[in-house]
Amino acid sequence: MKKLMLLIPGIFITLFLLSCGGGKKEASKTASKTDMMKKERIAKRFGLTVFELDNGIGPIKEKLNLGPIDPKMVKEGKALFETKCVSCHKLDEKLVGPAQRDVVERRSPEYIMNMILNPDEMLNKHPEAKKMLAIYKTRMTFQNVTKEDARKILEYFRAVDKEKK
Repeated sequence: MKKLMLLIPGIFITLFLLSCGGGKKEASKTASKTDMMKKERIAKRFGLTVFELDNGIGPIKEKLNLGPIDPKMVKEGKALFETKCVSCHKLDEKLVGPAQRDVVERRSPEYIMNMILNPDEMLNKHPEAKKMLAIYKTRMTFQNVTKEDARKILEYFRAVDKEKK
């Protein structure tokens, strides 16, 4: 009987701990749902969809399937960056605009491409682009690039960031 009495608290503690562990998934779902609701409110406040809030406003309207880094696109993207972007951007230091190294860690690929392809609307409507405009005080201009060009520049950014690691 004494042994049984000693086991009962252990059983209750075990059951309690097991029941708490199951709550992690539920708490995670609740946090995820709360985050989504917050995003929806923010997006609505700016007249955006949640996709646009996360990925920018412009011609890229769905998630990209990037795959492995393409060396040919990297080379072409580097040439485009050096021709179209270096007067305002450097990789490792602020210039007229922000440094571009690690941009793929700060922004989604779709956001980067939409910013390249649609800077006016991004700067007028997107909260993150507006913040950058407030910091740098200079509007990014459209550099007459195609979707394919923007994708090559993105590939260059991906390669530069991968080299660093």
